[in-house]
Amino acid sequence: MNTLPDYLREGLSLISIGLNPSPVSVKAGFYFANPRNRFWRALNASRLVNSKLEPSEESMQILFNHYKIGFTDLVKRPTKMGSALRAADFRAGAPELREKLLQYEPDIAWFHGIDTYKKYLKYAEDLEKDDVPIGVQRLDIGRSHVFVTPNPSPANARYSLDDLIKYYNDMVSFRVREAFGLG
Repeated sequence: MNTLPDYLREGLSLISIGLNPSPVSVKAGFYFANPRNRFWRALNASRLVNSKLEPSEESMQILFNHYKIGFTDLVKRPTKMGSALRAADFRAGAPELREKLLQYEPDIAWFHGIDTYKKYLKYAEDLEKDDVPIGVQRLDIGRSHVFVTPNPSPANARYSLDDLIKYYNDMVSFRVREAFGLG
């Protein structure tokens, strides 16, 4: 299957977890490549990075090596829309994601979208939850805290770019509090 590679290693601050790659991203060779996706704009306006990054493979390497941000997906099969995914995709992908998080132990497992996290819970942890809030979650995955932000997809118009920036900054604040034992 032609898909995006994982950017994973030990010592990461965050692992960004999308629902699944889009064909646009797979063709471009990097995450969030759709020009309408708001990830890069929100990232650049947040405190997650201190320099402007253009959507590119080179920026992915900078995020991975300098900022210690990794990338993967709940499901590795590319689709135009998340609604094209099947239960079998989640049954295969969620346990694999859990193993990756347990192996690499980032400080924060960063789920893009409530639905992404709910699917993870159902298929990897055997938990059904209706009330998943945006922000830090009660359940840790191994040593990793879990933080959910809105999906930056253009299909998720419920949240504005300003909302995304706010939640990315909330995640930075949470990470700082945890680093200094203020959590």
